[in-house]
Amino acid sequence: MIRAMPGMKQLALDIGLVSAPSFTNFFVGPNEAVVKHLALWAGNALRSSVPTYLWGEAASGKTHLLKAVAEVLHAQGALVGWIDASVLEPGEFNESWAAVILDDCHLYTAAQQQVAFNWFVNALSAADGVPRWVLASGNVPPADLALREDLRTRLGWGHVFGLQALTETERRAVLRREADARGVFLSDEVMDFMLTRFSRDLGSLMQLLDQLDSYALQTQRTITIPLIKSMLESE
Repeated sequence: MIRAMPGMKQLALDIGLVSAPSFTNFFVGPNEAVVKHLALWAGNALRSSVPTYLWGEAASGKTHLLKAVAEVLHAQGALVGWIDASVLEPGEFNESWAAVILDDCHLYTAAQQQVAFNWFVNALSAADGVPRWVLASGNVPPADLALREDLRTRLGWGHVFGLQALTETERRAVLRREADARGVFLSDEVMDFMLTRFSRDLGSLMQLLDQLDSYALQTQRTITIPLIKSMLESE
């Protein structure tokens, strides 16, 4: 769902317009090294079992990249174990998984931390002797996580990458590029409105652009601030 800033009505998202997170629709910016690392690992049949941990502020792209890895593995017919803060009762470790993905570890409850620790240990010492990859994310480096010690230290065992959120200028450039690719004109005033009244992470901004493009086509109007307000009021 698009998240409007306080005072604005939330804009429901037409799910049919949203592309699944992937490496191709991730806007790399200053994060080229981590994207290459993840894409190489996910696409390689002979995968390293060294864990990888991503950290960064909200909207830096952590969840997008974790889901992109999961999409690649699913396309290969592989199964993945996944925990995020919304998974309140994760199940037991499954030997059929090719990887374990632990998203937003900093938000885990005590029960989720226990399961995450068990999954981590089982992934690296599976009964069949084939270690699984562990990919995790959080909002701070592993050493600064407020988690149980045995899980926190394990999250820092392998590769650790800090993700950098795009700057204001980079966000504008991405919006402009995507709009131009659609043949849509976004004035500076419209972009100012989008960047100040809605969630500023790129995923939400791209969803908003999808909605605006669709609504503009339906109403045969150009994208203006009045059109955005009209769309919000029509929901």
